[in-house]
Amino acid sequence: MSDIAIKFENISKQYRLGLIGTGTILHDINRWWYTARGKEDPYLKIGDVNDRASKADSKYVWALKDITFDVKQGEVVGIIGKNGAGKSTLLKILSRVTSPTTGSIKAKGRIASLLEVGTGFHPELTGRENIFMNGSIMGMTKAEIKSKMDEIVDFAGIERYIDTPVKRYSSGMTVRLGFAIAAHLEPEILVVDEVLAVGDAEFQKKAIGKMQDVSRGEGRTVLFVSHNLNAVANLCNRGIVLKDGGLFFDGSCYDAIDAYTRERNTMKSYNLKILRENKDAWFTGFRVLNENMEEYSESMSVCHFEIEIESTREISGINIGIGINDTREVRLFTLFSDFFRKSYDLKKGINKMVCTVESLPLKPGEYMVELFLGTSHVTLDYYKEPLFIEILNSKNIGNLVLPTASQGHFIINQKWG
Repeated sequence: MSDIAIKFENISKQYRLGLIGTGTILHDINRWWYTARGKEDPYLKIGDVNDRASKADSKYVWALKDITFDVKQGEVVGIIGKNGAGKSTLLKILSRVTSPTTGSIKAKGRIASLLEVGTGFHPELTGRENIFMNGSIMGMTKAEIKSKMDEIVDFAGIERYIDTPVKRYSSGMTVRLGFAIAAHLEPEILVVDEVLAVGDAEFQKKAIGKMQDVSRGEGRTVLFVSHNLNAVANLCNRGIVLKDGGLFFDGSCYDAIDAYTRERNTMKSYNLKILRENKDAWFTGFRVLNENMEEYSESMSVCHFEIEIESTREISGINIGIGINDTREVRLFTLFSDFFRKSYDLKKGINKMVCTVESLPLKPGEYMVELFLGTSHVTLDYYKEPLFIEILNSKNIGNLVLPTASQGHFIINQKWG
């Protein structure tokens, strides 16, 4: 189809663990012998799925396995998944940094990639010289690059250092210049990996705004990899989830994020059992209870957050914080004892505290929890592992039409006259 910008066809990538290259000369001879006779490469039939949590039974691993999908012109696609899912490998294949073991990619137009800090830069050349070098690689004339120079330098915010060798740049400066070059040299396809996380919050916001302009205003295609689910939701209109090197989900951005968080948390933790790690006091349990003190809570009803803490000694003046985030890790609200000038004295051993919310306004769904234990001067424990709670539907909601993902998370009592 004429509106297809990128076509991924059965992309697979195999690596041999512990070695660089294909392996031994014998392996290369075997590959050649099978290929010369028109037979399949024998090493493509073996190999483990790219699951880092399991022990490998083979010397080979599939970083990607049979990935097939199309990207339309002007589409902004977020690619998400756990570390090791194959996201960066897929973008490296698209950017021709590495080649696929099997399959092919067809791309229409010039591709500008920002994959790793310093990728595409010559460290001995100045920032200005690297801009010209990158533009030339993309097929632009010197006059075309020169016309974009001031815009690139201004966006990167490194005018003072533009004639300094790139090897003297900080990682943040390198990323800012790299993104400015990739976004302003008019590529038909812009590929951005997690590298933006190196920049500060102001630059990340600026970069996302530029990617929105590139896609919506100029109709260019963007592929964006990030662990920041909020950034993905704000920027992308389509989401692809990779799992263990395979294509797990392909659909709307919000549905992709929901699928990713559900898959990531098939084993929900309603009770914590964590290591002490030489702390004076630490969380050992957390539960969400309903008005009858039974596990699981309902929307628009009484909710009790029960916290269990173990302490090695008596400690006075302790505050407890409970942060409730959505599955994109955006903070929705914080429950904090110090807001109400309430502190606790811990005894040696197990301590239990309860925070009660009289009417929980969250719509049904899953939410992430962060826990804080300490004072204004000392943090005794801070728990930010994947701890999820599930809020259930309630008879109090009745036939209410619940907000969609884009309309928010809260159900507010309201009256329309």
